[in-house]
Amino acid sequence: MIDLENMMKDAPEREPDLPLPSMEEQKRIAAELKALEEKGELTPEVLEKYFGGKKTH
Repeated sequence: MIDLENMMKDAPEREPDLPLPSMEEQKRIAAELKALEEKGELTPEVLEKYFGGKKTH
């Protein structure tokens, strides 16, 4: 049988989940990323800004 209490103690610490942006905000972000991709400016740093797991804006 799995001991959930021990599993929780051994689990790595993580930041709480951030709320998802509104549908309008998601569309705006998608448009920005698409425009950057078309210009060849979609870099790993840009993707980190949006998908790095930390709220930056």
